[in-house]
Amino acid sequence: MTRPRVAWAPPMRDGVSPSRVAVSGGPWPGVLAFLQARLPAVADWPQRLARGDVLDLQGRPLQPGDACRPGAVYWYWRSLPPEPRVPFEIELLHQDDDLVAVDKPHFLPVAPSGRWLQETVLVRLKRLLGIDTLVPMHRLDRETAGVLLFTVRPGVRDAYQAVLRERRAHKVYEAIAPWRPGLQLPCEVASRLQERPGDAFMQMEEVPGESNARSRVELVTRLGAPPPGAAEPGVAEIALYRLQPHTGRRHQLRVHMAALGLPLLGDRIYPRLWPAETADAPPDYRWPLQLLAREIRFTDPLSGRERCFTSRRQLAVSAGGCAESPT
Repeated sequence: MTRPRVAWAPPMRDGVSPSRVAVSGGPWPGVLAFLQARLPAVADWPQRLARGDVLDLQGRPLQPGDACRPGAVYWYWRSLPPEPRVPFEIELLHQDDDLVAVDKPHFLPVAPSGRWLQETVLVRLKRLLGIDTLVPMHRLDRETAGVLLFTVRPGVRDAYQAVLRERRAHKVYEAIAPWRPGLQLPCEVASRLQERPGDAFMQMEEVPGESNARSRVELVTRLGAPPPGAAEPGVAEIALYRLQPHTGRRHQLRVHMAALGLPLLGDRIYPRLWPAETADAPPDYRWPLQLLAREIRFTDPLSGRERCFTSRRQLAVSAGGCAESPT
């Protein structure tokens, strides 16, 4: 069903933009009965209604027994139990009327999903800038650090996202991984990636068929022996690599490096899937994934001028763990 178009929305609260739900089905004895049936995962609808946290299209707080008519639209704000604080900050790199660029830390998800809401780049950035219309231009994995772009005005979103859809952006990443003697670099890696079925759905896998993922891998410098705990047993030496994805498949760089026998330090998905972190246990912040989105360049689709945004962070490996540190 197509979502009804609305001309007004309530303001965001604590960086969280309002969500909306349209009434369908029924008949319903009242607003509360509809909300409990439509969104049963939200256990506190009575309390939200009592606080005035559910609004109609005119911004009027609704009561539990208010009439619930098909096609009506209600506003509410998503909320979650307190989330563990990710102890790293985003850094603002650039802001204008169309684009915002930030330097994303490791461990911080880009946008709300699952058990993450306040501890996301999007919500933190909305709170920081007070801009309700921010939307990610692209995504980075929660474990990946580096340059992340957001569009500001709804009217420019498609033009900027088309830059990525049409592969008109040049991206450069850096990674720390084992060094392999005899591996000829630089090299181009091409393969067909698809989501792995079953319990390992978090992983992508290479399968036969026409390639849909291409990456360039270059050696930057050898770094010597890894400190204890930084790499898998048997890794005698590590190195810094420059990675350039020509396509944008999920986990593409991580899969291609693992396929070369160069799994990234700190990778808990490739080449093997580690046990999932429990909801109440924070990750080990000493060992982030050693992958950094260093740079993104493209021709601005509106002004025609060249845009280039560069991360100020550096990947670093020491005896105390794998850490990112601003330069």
